[in-house]
Amino acid sequence: MLRKMIALLVAMVAGFCFLSTPVSAETLELLTWKGYAPTVLVDKFKAETNIDVKVTFTNNEEMIAKLRATRGAGFDLAQPSQDRISSVQEKYQIYQPIDISKINADQIITSMLDAVKKNTNVAGKPHAVPFCWGTDGLVVNKKLAPNASDYTDLLNAAYEGRVSYRLKRPTLIAMAFAMGEDPFAKYSDPVAYKALMDKIGQALIDNKKLVQNYWSNGDALIQSMRANEIYVAMAWDNGGWKLHEENPDIDFVAPKSGAMGWIDTFAIPAKAKNPEAAYKWINFMLRPENAAIFTNLEKCGTASKGAIKLTDASVRANFERSFSDADIDNIKWYPPVPANLESIEGMVLDKVKASK
Repeated sequence: MLRKMIALLVAMVAGFCFLSTPVSAETLELLTWKGYAPTVLVDKFKAETNIDVKVTFTNNEEMIAKLRATRGAGFDLAQPSQDRISSVQEKYQIYQPIDISKINADQIITSMLDAVKKNTNVAGKPHAVPFCWGTDGLVVNKKLAPNASDYTDLLNAAYEGRVSYRLKRPTLIAMAFAMGEDPFAKYSDPVAYKALMDKIGQALIDNKKLVQNYWSNGDALIQSMRANEIYVAMAWDNGGWKLHEENPDIDFVAPKSGAMGWIDTFAIPAKAKNPEAAYKWINFMLRPENAAIFTNLEKCGTASKGAIKLTDASVRANFERSFSDADIDNIKWYPPVPANLESIEGMVLDKVKASK
């Protein structure tokens, strides 16, 4: 009798606990980069929607591999870079088209949304919307190079021995834009693209004496600029802003011909179980007040219109110094690269490196 009473009591307690424990109605399976789903925003989202966010951190290569292995299953939302979507989608069909009607487009910077829709278009439909972005441009010591304002200043004899850039494809692309060309428009014509790259390569060879070094380590470049060894460099915005904190004479400058920009996106896998939760997360993260929290934490801009005005003063100052609205609209966002063009660029870069 006593055993039956104990068993009944245990059952009643277990039942009470089950009834009193809140049950999350949904889960969002998110495949993303480290830092892109801050705990403070995950918790806020759950409080608003009663949706749990289960985060798996990854990178572009792993993201593609995971979704290929499952044919687009296992996750409700992914965050690939915008230039790693269309070619992958054409081969493997791991994403589904984005339903723009479910996106609050009014809170997204129009030029970024248009760029991502264009660059992720497959079979006439966009497959992503923008989330966050960053740029390559100029980092300039304005005291020692007061007039440096475009990539062509990397070829300016006034800064002989005080110039640095990477021997990487962004340098070739940026220099082409600065010389009045549109390299992206030549992606479909390998012959024309090779002629353009040869022209840019020769310009770099002809002005090689101006270059102190071709940097490959960001910390080493920062140290060189701290020591006033480099006056003008092609480098990332965050590096320039870091130097500006130490020396107000040094800062990131958006080049007149346009900074070179990357965008990481939101894309919904082909077999997502909960796409509606994915759309809710997208709209939540691009709300200006939430995007501002992300930018304060990661020091990385987002596609959320007006979010910068809500960030901490020091973070906001970096963006406002370096980017007017026109500068943002002038950013050259990297489209997908046709495979045969990378070998053309590689040969040009090797030629520049080997030249005397």
